[in-house]
Formats: sequence, C-alpha cells, structure tokens
Amino acid sequence: MEIMYSSTRNAQNRVTASRAILNGLAEDGGLYVPEQIPALDIPLSRLAGMTYQETAFEVMRRFLTDFTEEELKRCISCAYDSKFDTEEIAPIHEADGNYYLELFHGATIAFKDMALSILPYLMTTAAAKNQEKHEIVILTATSGDTGKAALAGFADVPGTRIIVFYPKDGVSRVQEKQMVTQKGENTCVIGIKGNFDDAQTGVKKLFADEDLKQELAEAGFCFSSANSINIGRLVPQIVYYVYAYGRLLAAGKIAEGEKINVVVPTGNFGNILAAFYAKNMGLPIERLICASNENKVLFDFFQTGVYDRKREFKLTSSPSMDILISSNLERLIYRIAGNDAEKNAAFMAALSQTGEYRITDEMKKVLTDFGGGYATEEQTAEEIRHLYESDGYVIDTHTAVASNVYRRYREETGDSHAAVIASTASPYKFARSVMTAIDSAYDSMDDFALIDEMSVKSGVSVPKAIEEIRTAPVLHDQVIEIENMKSAVKCFLRMER
Repeated sequence: MEIMYSSTRNAQNRVTASRAILNGLAEDGGLYVPEQIPALDIPLSRLAGMTYQETAFEVMRRFLTDFTEEELKRCISCAYDSKFDTEEIAPIHEADGNYYLELFHGATIAFKDMALSILPYLMTTAAAKNQEKHEIVILTATSGDTGKAALAGFADVPGTRIIVFYPKDGVSRVQEKQMVTQKGENTCVIGIKGNFDDAQTGVKKLFADEDLKQELAEAGFCFSSANSINIGRLVPQIVYYVYAYGRLLAAGKIAEGEKINVVVPTGNFGNILAAFYAKNMGLPIERLICASNENKVLFDFFQTGVYDRKREFKLTSSPSMDILISSNLERLIYRIAGNDAEKNAAFMAALSQTGEYRITDEMKKVLTDFGGGYATEEQTAEEIRHLYESDGYVIDTHTAVASNVYRRYREETGDSHAAVIASTASPYKFARSVMTAIDSAYDSMDDFALIDEMSVKSGVSVPKAIEEIRTAPVLHDQVIEIENMKSAVKCFLRMER
C-alpha cells in the first residue's frame, strides 16, 4: 500500500514520501503528514531479536513506500555505522527504576544524529528518484543540536549546500564551538541577534518567499529543510522507540504486549510526536509524558487547551528546549482536528496573527494519551545531582528535565509501568551546567577542565566530538540582525555580493 503525504494546511497538496522529503515544507506553509499511519504488523516478539538497522527498515519501509528495498537498506546501512560509538546505536541504561534510552552515541553526541545521519542519504536518493536538477540548499534554524548534526550529515555531500542559523547567545559554548568549527566547502553557519523562535520564523519566511524561490531556481538552487518539520527527520525518530521496546523485551524487563510509558524532554515537539506515531502504529505505549523546562508553553497547552506564545522567553540550562513556537505540534493539531486542513490552517493563522489559539473541547478529549509536567532550573540541577548520588549516572540537563518530571509524576500517580526516558544529549555538551549541579565548586573551572573532570566522575571517556573541538579553529564567525537573513543566504550562494 502506497502512503501519500498531504499538507496540514491543504489536503489537496498530496505528494509521495520522496517528494515530501525533498520539499521539506509544503508550499502553503503546512507540514507534510502521512495520510494514514501504517500498522506495525509484525509479532512484537520479533523485535527482541532485531538489530537497530533491521528495526529501522521495518519501520521506515512502512512510511517511505516509494523507496525500493535496496534504496532504503542502502540509506540505513550508510547512516547507522561506525559513526556511532556503539553497535547498539541507541543503548538503554537502567537507573533509578527507569530506562534511559541513550540517543547521543552518534557523531555530534545528541539525539538529532539519529535522524540526521540518514536524512542526507534519503534526500539525495529522493532527488535522483524525482529527477531533481537543482542543487539542494538545506536551510535550517537550530536551538543548539540540530545545527551541528545537520552540518555533519551534509558536509561535502555532492549536490547540496547547508546554511544554519542559530541564536548567538542562546546555545551552550560547546554547542556553538561544534558549529562554528564545522569544515566543508558547502557549509555556512550564521549567528543571529535573537532567540531560536526568531531564527525559526525567519527560516519559514524564506521558504514562503516566492520571489526568492524564483531567484533561486534561476540560479540553479532549491530550498529544503533538515529541521524536524521535514518528514524525513520525523520518520527515523519513530525507529528508536520501537527498538527500545525490543531491547526491553530481549532483556526480560517487560513481557510481550506489556505497555510502557515514554518520557520525552521536548521543545519543538518532534521527538514526542515520533513516539505518538509509534503508539499509533501499534507499539504498546500507555502514556506519553511531555516534559518541559521553564519555557512551559507545551505544558500549559496540555493543561488548558490554549497554545499561547505571548510570554517571557527564558534562557535555561536546557537550551535546545528554549522554544515558544513548537512547529511539530501542528501535526498533532491537524490529527486531533480530524485531519481537517482548513480547521488546522485557521489555528495556525491565529497563532501567527494573535500569538495564540484555543482548541475545542472535543479536540482536547483526544489528548488523553499525553501527560506532562515541567521542571524549574533548580529541579533540573537537583535531578542531575540525585541520579549521580544514587546511581553514579551522569545525565545532561535536557534528560534531567524529563527525569525529574517523571519522578514527580510517578510519586503523584503511583503509575508502575516501565518507563523509557529519552536521553537526548551527552552530558559533555553541557558540562558546566551538569558539573555545577553535582557540586557548585566546579563553577570556577575552565570548560575543558570541567570536561576532563566529568570523565573522571562518570567513568566515561571524553567523546571524540568534544576532543575534536578543543583546538579546532573557528571557520564561521558571521553574526547578523534577523532582518538580514535573506541577504546572508543570497550572499553565501553568491547570488549577491
């Protein structure tokens, strides 16, 4: 059965999976969604014996139906290889009665590697399938991790160029250093004077700029996206939840068919949406716990049914979640609106024009799969210290948000389901916040001295991704005002000087 993809803002805008990946964002500004969620119609017991690569094929072939078996297996083989520091790709660590799904064993030590390792292969395969003659320009906004993972994935990939915008003062020092030291003749990294939402809004405006699109075409270029708005990012994220279930089965931690809870620290909503899709495929998931930091726009939405971005933007120790406009939530809104593109478009227009929208009571009733909470900065630090002192396990700030939210949820509800907590980044990416949470005395140390001390504390070697940037030269130092994003893109593509 072929699955087509339609825009969340115009159901008549229907394309194949490969074209959806190439386009990134629909022409009407909507996001591509599968017209139906395919069933995971294999015995769950089989998952226990499957490798990550085998699991990826079983999940992705059901969504990307216009890719051949050979094409898909080649993409998977090229993506999930020695770039990861463990053959498991996404191992599970048991601590404090929960199962931490470590999604940070790729080249840039963050969960974005799980999808961005394969997206370049999916995209270049899709380009060939669709006889795309233009050079693909990947245009991406990042709150910290997507940028480096996308840069690493697309660096020197023939037929592509990549431009990453990031909030100059809104990422950790390690995150910034990873990006600005990126090699590759086809790469461009630009800091903006603003926050992530400003960067993301600016990128969406560039995608919607018809004059710019025409200029690009005349110059031999076309835009696509590596953000989680691209369905080629979202589908690979479904894989690791299915894989985690298989790992727990194999380890005898759950019985076949037993339901689990999934806990995700999220700002842009893509990672937890992937878990929602996995549940809708038939994976036995009981509750989806959406964990927010002090920018708790998603927590408030699930509590009230009102999405309101009109609030103070807070810079926290979990910067990849410092987001007030959660782009991927649109895919959920579309679904709970009964796949009604017109209704969804009205909500998105209200968000753009007034800064908020309110879903109906009927829509709110469909959200019973979701629970949630938020963690303050103090609670985040407390969780890092708690896990280190109780289990000797060192986690990053984003994982700590999820862990703290779930610990309090479990105490309040008595929910005894096994819980998979998405551990989204290596603690080495946020060494200062992590180490000072363990002991405030560390705050006086240099960042890289802290990293070395973390290795001693955790018993985990400093990742290659960190060692590489200790002395790497800065190759990208451009910082611009938000209104100059269009000009910066054209300058990098040598369309203007």
